[in-house]
Amino acid sequence: MKLPPSNEILINALLSTGLYLISVVAAASVQEYELDNGLKILVKEDHRAPVVVSQVWYKVGSSYEHEGMTGISHALEHMMFKGTEKHAPGEFSRIISENGGRENAFTGKDYTAYFQTLESSRLPISLQLEADRMRNLIVLEDEFMKEIEVIKEERRWRTEDKPRSFTYEVAMSTAFQTGPYGHPIVGWMNDLNELTADDLREWYKQWYAPSNAILVVSGDVKAEEVYQLAKKYFGPLPAGKPVKATRYPEVAQNGIKRITVKRPAELPYLLMAYKVPVLKTAIDHPEQVPEWEPYALEVLASVLDGSSSARFTSHLVRGKAVAASISAGYNLSARLDHLFTISGTPAQNHTVIQLEAAVREEIEALKNSLVSKNELARIKAQVVSNDVFERDSVFYQAMIIGMFETVGLSWKESEKYVESIKAVTAEQVQAVARKYLQDDRLTVAVLDPQPLDKASRRASPGGAGHGR
Repeated sequence: MKLPPSNEILINALLSTGLYLISVVAAASVQEYELDNGLKILVKEDHRAPVVVSQVWYKVGSSYEHEGMTGISHALEHMMFKGTEKHAPGEFSRIISENGGRENAFTGKDYTAYFQTLESSRLPISLQLEADRMRNLIVLEDEFMKEIEVIKEERRWRTEDKPRSFTYEVAMSTAFQTGPYGHPIVGWMNDLNELTADDLREWYKQWYAPSNAILVVSGDVKAEEVYQLAKKYFGPLPAGKPVKATRYPEVAQNGIKRITVKRPAELPYLLMAYKVPVLKTAIDHPEQVPEWEPYALEVLASVLDGSSSARFTSHLVRGKAVAASISAGYNLSARLDHLFTISGTPAQNHTVIQLEAAVREEIEALKNSLVSKNELARIKAQVVSNDVFERDSVFYQAMIIGMFETVGLSWKESEKYVESIKAVTAEQVQAVARKYLQDDRLTVAVLDPQPLDKASRRASPGGAGHGR
């Protein structure tokens, strides 16, 4: 999968692979270590090519933020490339490039991650640089003032000037009334306007420390040698004070929420979002959520939107021709309960009202009739084939390890993925459809397109910054 240029696009692309991506490290042999300062080290050896991927994951993202401080995790990610006591702004990237490597970063709802891909003998360079900026970042006032304007422009270009993205953001803040997933990763513009360099310094001091980080290394390396390198470069760093995310539980929803977004756009857009549990909830609270339910929700998403033969494409795009495009998505590996989403654009001469009605018919069909053996067989075959395909990427092997660990799931849970999907029954798919695809859990957002002002269209802000 080609890496997109945006941190949010990157996360969405990774998660949109749904039930395929998580199978990457199935049957993998991962070696675990931990330094005295709390840094966890996970190494996956893969000797097929002389390449190594190094990733540092911090347990902090937009869901750790609070009102008035949204976007600070993403802003700090940008500033992590702006210099330490040892290295001037931009020098990190220059050194990696001079050593034939590639590097970037991204901020998500539940984590912030920094990664490099290098020829395997160059791993010490990556670890030395990451250890330096883990505790020695200097947030220079002039660099911050320049970069915050880059971030504001990023918000304008990627969200405010893109009607679907803007509608999605409004839908999330509507669906999550009190929960932190209502915060946009890039932050609200009002908060960005008030953000200061001191705010970033405090956020960095609070969350960026070995005890709140995970080092994941995958590729042509020996696990014990990676551990010794990590101990050399990261071992001397102070652990940092223990930190714990403040939980803001989502209040119970007692009826359907509807919102209309008026925005200059060419086409209308429909987004339906149902509150659903995730794997971590099932593991932590099996008395409330059986562990098979998240896997059944994964299969349900693929019944609707897993291939050209899935129901949405075959029934709504080709059959009734009510949708120009339509998709379904679910994020099993979130830290907190999340959403099962359905989004689409009505076909020409059709309305979002007609599209929603057609979607509801498909949902009712799932509630009233079992999915066929052929549908289940197709989905399970895709899981197995994609499991084999994704193993070719050392980057995604590391990605899944880091993702699972930072949300509070062991990487070992990913080993169960393929077999858990293969064990899902038609009755279980029907059960989760009946239980979770209900109006009392639903938020509906509609984009009502307004006339376009072509003169106001904004150009891309370009390639400045990282993780974008």
